Amino acid sequence: MTTSITLPASGHTKRKHRASDADPDVPKKKKKEKLKQETGKPRIKPSTSEFRVTKATMTLSVPPVFASNLRAGAEEMLDSMIMRYIPSMCGVLLAHSNLQFLSRTASINADCPFAVCNVAFDATVWSPSIAMKLVGKIILYSPDHVSLLLHRTFNVSIPRHHIPQDVWEFEYGPAENDPEYGEGVVGSSADKEGDVGMKDGDGEKAEGEAVPEASGQWVHRLTGTKLGGTDGYLEFTVIGKTVANEMLSLQGSIQPDPFSEEHFATQSGKSSRKKSAE
Repeated sequence: MTTSITLPASGHTKRKHRASDADPDVPKKKKKEKLKQETGKPRIKPSTSEFRVTKATMTLSVPPVFASNLRAGAEEMLDSMIMRYIPSMCGVLLAHSNLQFLSRTASINADCPFAVCNVAFDATVWSPSIAMKLVGKIILYSPDHVSLLLHRTFNVSIPRHHIPQDVWEFEYGPAENDPEYGEGVVGSSADKEGDVGMKDGDGEKAEGEAVPEASGQWVHRLTGTKLGGTDGYLEFTVIGKTVANEMLSLQGSIQPDPFSEEHFATQSGKSSRKKSAE
């Protein structure tokens, strides 16, 4: 048994204008010529941005607590999807607006108290594509990879085999049992970090704060400059995506030819050696 619930109006209806009403003085021949000129031209250009706004449609099951206000329930359900990877959108939902119901009624099936309704809305999505070049801030140097933050939110990992070994090398930092790296130095650095956290108020690192170099860093073989420079920002090419816990992370490369089979062969060779050692 299916019960229908009347939904609120989606919004104002737009008046449709006839072509003749829009341009009454333009002859029909000129209109045909304009149509011929527009034929063959791409209406939508391919986006080169990692952010896009798209018209999305979705089926929602609104809880019975919102039976008197289904619009509020639908908006709250969309709010719960923000900053999560949505497979149908192929990206992370950042914001939504212009919610509309596609039908005047919502259905309640059998004994299920949830109101099933189809909605449409404008979705702002973070959806980087493969081979896209982006810029992130380095947060960790490691012999195996370099970790970055993109827009201070999204994680990026650049594996070792996607760092040009003939240009960059990993320089290990001082050991913890080094006399110059004793408890006093660790304590003073911790106090400084605590002061910075108190000043910021949110526990996050300041924008201009340097990455800790206790574990080492990637440096240029000839000049000795640190990877990412003084500000720590690094441009990379997106070569892979990983979805875990409804969140999207990226795999990057700074190789001049990031999609060469040589880099992937190096990775497979290392993994096979690890298995044989085990």
